[in-house]
Amino acid sequence: MTTLLVLNITPELEEDLVDYLLSSADVSGFTSYPVHGHGEQHNLSIAEQVSGRRKRLQFEILLAEEQAKNLIAGLTDQVGRGIHYWQLPVIASGRV
Repeated sequence: MTTLLVLNITPELEEDLVDYLLSSADVSGFTSYPVHGHGEQHNLSIAEQVSGRRKRLQFEILLAEEQAKNLIAGLTDQVGRGIHYWQLPVIASGRV
């Protein structure tokens, strides 16, 4: 089954994650974009506490469920900690 793996990271991990994804044979491509995290009040800087948000980056990767498990297993060693992820089943995908 195809899954959408979403990775939410701190900006400091961006280069290491991009390198990891580009070097993975399981990943044929991915999308990334800036996002803001809300609600985590611990470990925020003063500026983040005032604004009520934390800068994050989000990556979306379409791949097989087993490949997603393998990719997740290597995140800590290859990229770092503090990575929030989730998976969603993909009913269909393609190009038009």
